[in-house]
Amino acid sequence: MDVGVRLIKISALYFLIGVGIGYYMSTAHAYNLTPVHVHINLLGWTALTLAGIIYILFPEAGRTKLAKWHFWLHNIGLPLMMAGLALVVYGNDSLLLFTIVGANLTTLGVVLFVINVWKNVKETPQSE
Repeated sequence: MDVGVRLIKISALYFLIGVGIGYYMSTAHAYNLTPVHVHINLLGWTALTLAGIIYILFPEAGRTKLAKWHFWLHNIGLPLMMAGLALVVYGNDSLLLFTIVGANLTTLGVVLFVINVWKNVKETPQSE
């Protein structure tokens, strides 16, 4: 399956998780998970949807090893980071390392995405 399509499909799952967390917070009137909610919606739903669209619009970028590494680093790092962050906001620092490792993996994935965009997203010649 094309990496762009995979990113869009997995981003829909992040969207569901983000909305679920938001729904829980609003019904329970407990907003401790706000940082997790925000990061899941931004880095999971929004960023991965946009990356997927870019990889579909610019298939040369979507076929690179950079795209594959971006996909895996982002989708391993983000859940680790969010699981660790959820525990931290509830006062359990025992898995703070998950937050740190996950943040580093996600950031590295984003760096590879940016490099990929700069290298492989190019204007297509306009036919007259």
